[in-house]
Amino acid sequence: MYQKIIVVGNLGGDPEMRYTPSGQAVTNFSVASNRRYTGSDGQRVDETTWFRISAWGRQAETCNQYLRRGSKVLIEGRLNPDQASGGPRIWTRQDGTPAASFEITAQSVQFLSTRAEDESFQASQPGGPEAEDDIPF
Repeated sequence: MYQKIIVVGNLGGDPEMRYTPSGQAVTNFSVASNRRYTGSDGQRVDETTWFRISAWGRQAETCNQYLRRGSKVLIEGRLNPDQASGGPRIWTRQDGTPAASFEITAQSVQFLSTRAEDESFQASQPGGPEAEDDIPF
């Protein structure tokens, strides 16, 4: 059996790196993939899907070193289902609405934005990561 998922999007926050007890590096970050379309009623619809990404080993160290909030990336990896349900992880936001996250173990991470574009994005953002208020990670 074989599965692969490809996601292109922007980081929702700075990556967080840690080391396992055995010394293996792991970096976690969230990626938002946006879709815009016109609904059946003629209204423009913006849809955002969030993915939780885990990168391991040398790739984890590279992601932690070069990626920042707003960086555009292409992730190839495998989808990790929730152990309890076999699907995405489901939770309830603070406002009571349901939400889901999809977890991916990265096999490759391609950086799509330049350092200058990332710095420009950082400079244009006021204060803090408002976009992450409803993400539980």
